[in-house]
Amino acid sequence: MPKKIAVPPRKFRVFTRRDLDRIPQLQRFSSDEILAMKAVTWVLPFRVNDYVVEELIDWDHVPEDPIFQLTFPQPGMLADKDLRSMMDLLRKQASDADLQREARRIQLSMNPHPAGQVELNVPRLEGVSLPGMQHKYRETVLFFPSSGQTCHTYCTYCFRWPQFVGLDELKFAAKEADALARYLKAHPEVNSVLFTGGDPMVMKTKVLRRYIEPLLDAELDHIVSIRIGTKAPAYWPQRFTTDDDADDLMRLFDEVHASGRHMAVMAHYSHPRELDTPTAQSAVERIQNTGAVVRCQAPLIKHVNDDGQVWADLWKRQIVLGAVPYYMFVERDTGPKQYFEVPLARAFEIFSTAYRRVSGLGRTVRGPSMSATPGKVLVDGVTEIRGEKVFVLKFIQARDPSWVNQVFFARYDEKATWLDGLRPAFGEKEWWFQKVIGEMKKQGWQPSWGDRSRAHKKVTHFGHVEWE
Repeated sequence: MPKKIAVPPRKFRVFTRRDLDRIPQLQRFSSDEILAMKAVTWVLPFRVNDYVVEELIDWDHVPEDPIFQLTFPQPGMLADKDLRSMMDLLRKQASDADLQREARRIQLSMNPHPAGQVELNVPRLEGVSLPGMQHKYRETVLFFPSSGQTCHTYCTYCFRWPQFVGLDELKFAAKEADALARYLKAHPEVNSVLFTGGDPMVMKTKVLRRYIEPLLDAELDHIVSIRIGTKAPAYWPQRFTTDDDADDLMRLFDEVHASGRHMAVMAHYSHPRELDTPTAQSAVERIQNTGAVVRCQAPLIKHVNDDGQVWADLWKRQIVLGAVPYYMFVERDTGPKQYFEVPLARAFEIFSTAYRRVSGLGRTVRGPSMSATPGKVLVDGVTEIRGEKVFVLKFIQARDPSWVNQVFFARYDEKATWLDGLRPAFGEKEWWFQKVIGEMKKQGWQPSWGDRSRAHKKVTHFGHVEWE
């Protein structure tokens, strides 16, 4: 039986756009400031729960407080002209239809699905697209359960914001767990499944079981790890401690561990304060008591955590709790990126500063990493070669597995914030992988590692697949 830890219970309560006037802590803001917040919430998603409002935000230091920046709409998230347009409509008491029309125009200008998520990541089974799944890297399948397409609180910078603003044609969601199991049986090269969203932890445990338990079948012995990408340990740790079905959730994690699979909770911690509360610390302990591992990741975000000491403190706090620092990501080129993005040169400085301030136990972390169209690209260094200052880049994951761990170089650019803003070093006209990506886009989703679904395979120890 999972260990029961005494933490004060709390009833879940959320605030959305329609509740902004009813959040007492916002009374310190002027009417124009509240109007600007409302304008932003018509374009980008807003949802916050009372645990975040009452226990994580330092209201004596708003608006600069990092958790406030992380969870409440900021005027700078919209371009000036777009913010004025939305505020003018609100002042005129425009109809919801007019507000939605203008909001949609702005949303479609914000690169709603970056990095080839739609045209390159959605796999097919027996000729039919599976829009609730992504299969970008050979070993890993992402699954978007339809019941998990919201969050306990939305992050202001979220790169999956289209999931939450009614852009249904751009939404990833799967209703049937059966398709996932059938797809995995047809693709034994996959050894890891990542449940993502939204946040799968908004689902009741009995619903989550419908997706996870089929993966424990003996026919799927090539699946060695099951991951859940979640912000719940930070935004609603009660999900693991005092919610009505928290014990059942811990039993489910126990079952995954007992089946011989690795259960990983990919916890999204953006700031050390999210690990300060007793409930947050108890959540980590309860998860670990099941045999699951908590791995920690977050993007580097201006106004929130763009400071090396903040990251060093975050990683050290994770180490104390037995969690594993895993990734520092670069803010993706979508949504309100102009407000949150940090230049790659600065990102590398921040990462290096933090990395130097932790022991080897914290150096499990990788970053800064861009989840770009060709793969996860690590900014691995800045150096000078043949008189040219360059970024040292490396694929730590890639659409073509042969690219993984390959090093390549970009001209140093102190203003560039994303791979698309970099140029190849040493006079090269284009990236060596660019033509391959172009062909992939023409063909649509194809397993670039080769479709071996009909080949004879033999699964050996720990899910390793040998082909015969």
